[in-house]
Amino acid sequence: MSGFGGFVLRRAIGTVVTLFAISLIIYVVFYVTPGNVAQITCGPRCSPEQVHQVAQQLKLDDPLYVRYGHFLEGLFVGQDYSTGTSVQHCSAPCLGLSYQSDQQVTGIILAKLPVSLSLVFGAMVIWLVLGVGTGALSAWRRGRCTERALTAITLAGTATPVFVIGLILMIVVCGELQLLPFPQYVKFTDDPEQWAWNLLLPWLSLALIEAAPFARLTRASMLETLAEDHIRTFRAYGVGERSIVGRHALRGALAPVIALNANDFGSAVGGAVLTEALFGLPGIGQELVHAVNVVDLPVVVGMVLVIGFFVVVANAVADVLYAVADRRVVLT
Repeated sequence: MSGFGGFVLRRAIGTVVTLFAISLIIYVVFYVTPGNVAQITCGPRCSPEQVHQVAQQLKLDDPLYVRYGHFLEGLFVGQDYSTGTSVQHCSAPCLGLSYQSDQQVTGIILAKLPVSLSLVFGAMVIWLVLGVGTGALSAWRRGRCTERALTAITLAGTATPVFVIGLILMIVVCGELQLLPFPQYVKFTDDPEQWAWNLLLPWLSLALIEAAPFARLTRASMLETLAEDHIRTFRAYGVGERSIVGRHALRGALAPVIALNANDFGSAVGGAVLTEALFGLPGIGQELVHAVNVVDLPVVVGMVLVIGFFVVVANAVADVLYAVADRRVVLT
């Protein structure tokens, strides 16, 4: 197939293949390790009977390809797990059972995922507005005091850790000025207004850090676009500078911004651990840290798979949006 439809189909097939490769790599890394995998998975306080039960659940006596096949079977069909006195069915997509709580890993992830998505989606809107707006204004006012001030602010944002910005915001906004309450996560379905108010500071903390690279990339892309021949032609015909910047130069500079945003969004779903920990948000990052500390291997594997899924899918969507912004991509 050729054209835009063929381009989308090729990206979809590539995404599926990449997801399969990631699942295989993650499975090998976590489950094919030196030492007693069952003992590591179960924990140091497990009895020999519990270690034996874990080994049976993991099917450690089977060849690697058989064990990976069972893993894929759980993802697409589901599996039955013995909990000692009964058998529990884990519906697809099944990522196994937690060895700390005997809960299905899929259920644990689904309970934590809305918190992380709420944090990342809200912060993404703010970092795009701040980053792209700052970068465009900096390029437009090149060589003036405005550009120097914005560049200094951008560099400061890049160098400042997220927990520092978060602490400053909480001390000033919540403590001194008392404009907002200290954040406590509220479900969107319970109270949309309180959901937004309680996430405003976490959004700003994460967005102020993420906006800095977007501002620098937008500025560099805008300056490159403004130096092209068609921009000189617009100026020769008397087109206003605001129209050139807003309608032509900015659109041409958005393609790399789309790619960067997809990568940042995917990684931020599981990478905003400091933001979640600082504001007490029970998201994916917090749960992943806890699972690593207690060596709850099924939860760790499930969380890493979900994070990898978001990174791959976000980049696939970015490729499509990149092609929409620049149709020359479809021909490659």
